[in-house]
Amino acid sequence: MTRIPFPTLDDMNAEQRAVYDEVVSGQRGRVVGPLRAVLHSPDLAGRWSRFGEFLRYSTCLPPKLNELAIIVTGRRWNSQLEFYIHARAAIAAGLSPECVEAIRVGQPPDFAGQDEVEVYEFARLLQQTGNVPDAVHTAVKARWGVKGVVELTAVIGYYTMVSMMLNAQDVPLADDMRPAPFAPGAAAALSSLPPARGPLT
Repeated sequence: MTRIPFPTLDDMNAEQRAVYDEVVSGQRGRVVGPLRAVLHSPDLAGRWSRFGEFLRYSTCLPPKLNELAIIVTGRRWNSQLEFYIHARAAIAAGLSPECVEAIRVGQPPDFAGQDEVEVYEFARLLQQTGNVPDAVHTAVKARWGVKGVVELTAVIGYYTMVSMMLNAQDVPLADDMRPAPFAPGAAAALSSLPPARGPLT
């Protein structure tokens, strides 16, 4: 039993249907995750969708690194749906399944590239401490520029909001999304992730 109802096509008013049609005709292709809840506020949902579409598909970071930042955020918040969707997207974009699994179970990931270490540490530390050390910030900025470090921060912030909405409104996994990444009740607490294997160089 979810905490709030999720509008169906038959239930939607004209404003909700306009947002729904915009989403399904875009890069997402379907209304899933937090938008199912946010459709209760069509003005918010439209802005949410456009903002999220940019941060998922159009930052200057390669998709593999963008998805890495998202799954670190999803793991921090134990957000089942966020982690499920973006773990698969991360692997499809080239992140190793072993690293994704390490993040899922809370073990130190052994990344293939220094760029992956940098993004993992940036996302992990920003989530866990509210800031990032100068060395981590400098490494990301040196590789991706000021635009990159700003967009990475925005990705982490946006997907924190996504995780909060998913958890607070108890948005379930779709029927074809099994098994769940985490044990039932995992979202009752935040998780801490260990540093990546190997130092930031």
